Amino acid sequence: MRLITEPNLTAVDDFYEALIDAHRDLSIGESQALNARLVLLLANHIGALDVLKEALTAARAGAVPGGP
Repeated sequence: MRLITEPNLTAVDDFYEALIDAHRDLSIGESQALNARLVLLLANHIGALDVLKEALTAARAGAVPGGP
């Protein structure tokens, strides 16, 4: 299985709204904990270590100027 990087999310606006709602009224620490739990839940759902490593690399490349 390969990481899907092209648009693949249905109801993008609805998901974004649900994500923002999940964070509403949380402290920074609570919001960070929610993100950590969400990442772990989705990682468990994906289950394939090679895909998860590819996602980590892609996410880091997008967050660090010049990439890894």
